[in-house]
Amino acid sequence: MKIIRKARFALLSAAALTLMGIGSAARAEFPEKPVEMTVLFGGTANTIAQLLSELMSEELGQPVVPVSRTGGGGAVGYSHVLATRPDGYNIVWNSNSINTIHHMGRVPFDYSNFTPIARISTEVPALAVNADEGWETLSEMAEALKASDAPLKVGISGKGSFTHLTSAALFDAMGLGDKVTFISYGEGKAPIELLAGRIDAAIQWPGQFKSYVDAGDLDVIAVTGPERIDILPDVPTAQEQGVDVDITMWRGLAAPANTPDDVIETLAAAAERAVAREEFSEAAETIGFVPSYEGPEAFGELVAEDDAFYGNLLQNLGLSM
Repeated sequence: MKIIRKARFALLSAAALTLMGIGSAARAEFPEKPVEMTVLFGGTANTIAQLLSELMSEELGQPVVPVSRTGGGGAVGYSHVLATRPDGYNIVWNSNSINTIHHMGRVPFDYSNFTPIARISTEVPALAVNADEGWETLSEMAEALKASDAPLKVGISGKGSFTHLTSAALFDAMGLGDKVTFISYGEGKAPIELLAGRIDAAIQWPGQFKSYVDAGDLDVIAVTGPERIDILPDVPTAQEQGVDVDITMWRGLAAPANTPDDVIETLAAAAERAVAREEFSEAAETIGFVPSYEGPEAFGELVAEDDAFYGNLLQNLGLSM
């Protein structure tokens, strides 16, 4: 009887080890099927997402499929991803919007409901005006506004949008907050609205303005980051002009909270290799963004810091809930 029991125990132990081995192998093979990347916005965000997904597909050996889920300043897409299983097969192409929509009361969750995968890129907003205005610096704009009774019509992508927050922060820092009227024009239409004279100024991504600047139709008089940008190297920062503003848009990848660490590491490694590719660098020069990879830990710290910053900014603007 003892021999039979020992034999049974040995068989059961072998079976258990075999099953454990199968389970470990299955986990080690992530991804075994396509990964879906939810894209929250159009324009530059969508352009970068399309390229990133293509390069990550090659690095992972499985398709990374970008799916547009726009609306609510990102609320629609974030809500979708948060409702999926935390297994790495549903990720979101996110941005500072995870902070702003929470503090504006558009979603009942915040950044802590997502696991950071990687920061991918940064973009520095640029302030453009119609070349006919003749303003070449922030001080020239400020002097003209102070001498006029008419408000400055500033185009924004929408109330509470990143362009709205950046514009409000810039003009408040210039002491011109009471001289500005914000006008929503819809994403990606800033140059047309400026040329038509429906707005006087607009903050948007540099790539939207570059061809119009080269043609002499628009002037970009400041960027809001801490350093000048390669696509518009002659444009000084706001800080260079004595205005204390430092605002930069980041874009990255995140997954639902509790996604396994090894899955996050696999996705982050693929993203890092994609960002290092020559195709990504070439696109950055053309579009006007900066490849800025950061891994899960550093990226998570950045998102947390930004949450406090944008929470305070929205509260000061009366836009927080």
